[in-house]
Amino acid sequence: MGFFGKGKSREEKAAKIAEQVAGGKGFYGRMTRATLGAEDYAKLQQSIGAYNSGATVQQLLGMGVPTTTAVVVAISDTGRLVNFDPVVDLILQLTGAGAGATADPITLQTIVSKLRIPRPGDQVLLIADPANPGGYLYAGDGATQ
Repeated sequence: MGFFGKGKSREEKAAKIAEQVAGGKGFYGRMTRATLGAEDYAKLQQSIGAYNSGATVQQLLGMGVPTTTAVVVAISDTGRLVNFDPVVDLILQLTGAGAGATADPITLQTIVSKLRIPRPGDQVLLIADPANPGGYLYAGDGATQ
């Protein structure tokens, strides 16, 4: 109902605005795209994508989707933060079942906890990306799940 009915929660409103900004649609999306340059807007979209992938991973883990192990080959900082956690580029080598010795390294851009930043040689968990067949999402190191 209009004035007195229960409206959308703050979280729902914020999620809708973030979706508009990422897509460049609606008032907020158009204003953000017009205000930022093309390069900065692309960085913003990547950061929002990394944030959304983290939420997707939590949902998939909650549903019991199996994880795959991988070893960190290299890590580099992108210089961006989301909720004070760094967005990093990871190069990973699969070590789980079916990885094989000749498997190509996997490159991911993801948010990692600033308290548990993986180092080269560390073992981490990956989960299959439902939106990108053959792709993976970073699921942490398993210690903080």
